[in-house]
Amino acid sequence: MTSVIFLGTPNFGSVVLEGLVKDSYDVKAVVTQPDKKVGRKQVVHASEVKQMAQKYDLPVYQPAKLSGSKELDELMEIKPDFIVTAAYGQFLPSKFLASAKIAPVNVHGSLLPKYRGGAPIQYSLLNGDSETGITIMEMVKKMDAGDIFAQKALKIEPEDNSGTLFEKLSILGRDLLLETLPKFLNNTVTRTSQDLDQVVFSPNISKKQEQIKLTMTASQANNLIRALNPDPGAYLMLEGKRFKVWKARVADEKTDLPAGSLVSNKKRFAISFADNSVLDLLEVQPMGKKRMNVKSYVNGQGSHFKVGEKIIDD
Repeated sequence: MTSVIFLGTPNFGSVVLEGLVKDSYDVKAVVTQPDKKVGRKQVVHASEVKQMAQKYDLPVYQPAKLSGSKELDELMEIKPDFIVTAAYGQFLPSKFLASAKIAPVNVHGSLLPKYRGGAPIQYSLLNGDSETGITIMEMVKKMDAGDIFAQKALKIEPEDNSGTLFEKLSILGRDLLLETLPKFLNNTVTRTSQDLDQVVFSPNISKKQEQIKLTMTASQANNLIRALNPDPGAYLMLEGKRFKVWKARVADEKTDLPAGSLVSNKKRFAISFADNSVLDLLEVQPMGKKRMNVKSYVNGQGSHFKVGEKIIDD
């Protein structure tokens, strides 16, 4: 059996891990981020990759930092055929990567060299791209800079958000990885260097980027909403409070109202944005409330707003 050390953390990685197990790879060890406390009650939550590893009784390692850890010393002794990573979330020491007998391979959620970094799926939505994809690449010390072994594109649908794209790309990544690894074994794998002139970075989304600004067009605001759904969510400042928007739609109409004004409050909750554009909010969450559809909001808490009134703060 071909041996593997697998490193990953979210569901994207768990789908890839299960694919390796079901395809009869010998997963010697699984490395994932430490358990963390989540929610108001601070309930300890294991990563999706850890949960998947436990399902198949695989050894799990969870160092806070792999470099310099005792876990690294143990993993170095394994010397697997492949080291496979999929959304692990840490840089890996060069000596560890070199311990793979055949190759250290990464499953990356973009068509490299576009979107190196920690948030490629979010940036594909944020920038309004029509497609994204998966790259199977060589792991090197520099972020997402290794040679490309395989790529496959995926169309981004108008209704896609980060959650749906993560799910689609995890399946595409699993399948493309399982197509690619055997090519190493029969010496048919190819490698292509990345074009450095085409490199685009996608750093992790910052807190500042979560706010929907009135300088945005309705299309740009909608892209941000899609990019941050299901986590952490984009928000407007409404009456001085954070007002999350989970789903929206760019309206066909134009308006002369200043950006941030209420365009409609009858069965719709439509806001004006830059360039006279209009955004229909479809699913919202006032501060301290649960997520709700816009009909519930305009019939309740949002019923007092008047059309033409500037209600959004920048």
